[in-house]
Amino acid sequence: MNLQLIPAIDLIDGKCVRLTHGDYDTQKIYNSDPLDQAKIFEDKGIKRLHIVDLDGAKAGKPQHLQILEKIATQTNLIIDFGGGIRHSDSIKSILSSGAKMVSVGSVSVKNPKLFESWLTEFGGKSILLAADVRGEKLLTDAWKNESEFTIFEFIEKWKQKGLTQFFCTDITKDGALEGLNTDFYGELKTKFPTLTVIASGGVTSQDDLIELDKLGVDGAIVGKAIYEERILI
Repeated sequence: MNLQLIPAIDLIDGKCVRLTHGDYDTQKIYNSDPLDQAKIFEDKGIKRLHIVDLDGAKAGKPQHLQILEKIATQTNLIIDFGGGIRHSDSIKSILSSGAKMVSVGSVSVKNPKLFESWLTEFGGKSILLAADVRGEKLLTDAWKNESEFTIFEFIEKWKQKGLTQFFCTDITKDGALEGLNTDFYGELKTKFPTLTVIASGGVTSQDDLIELDKLGVDGAIVGKAIYEERILI
């Protein structure tokens, strides 16, 4: 299989949690020690890790850089880190704390000039665009607001500005363990064959991973399905 499995660690109060449909009231704690969880993933052969600072997303500034640094220094995992990134200083702090990539979402919609400057300053290999969708419509502000853009228009715009990689979360599927719309991710890869396309939200089974791999999707971010042992690593 060419598709890369990327487990997710979502952080609230320094613990590994998962939400359903992004609702903070649905949080379930899976491990109170994120470093321990990261080492479990690494021991099972995982190479990549996706960390979301949910407290940072609320605060508008990363809150768990110490956890990031611990995982980065005590494992060999390639980490992307996101949550609450509004300023260049946050990107610098995340990269200096050991992440290889910074995942950025709402800023790319709400302040495109700033996002473009980040692509220029840090390069496409360091910036991982995080796109949330309902249907084909782009969402911002923790899924509260719908953008005028479709995901296809949006990615095309940033591709022309130097974007090289993105992940897309179908919020109707995220954390629900109900499967995912594989055709949608296949269409993204077909339209953007030169970009690294990562599926996120709704990956429930090994069959989902196999289907995404057949469609040429590069990676899949998986959370609850791993913690609930529906996908074994």
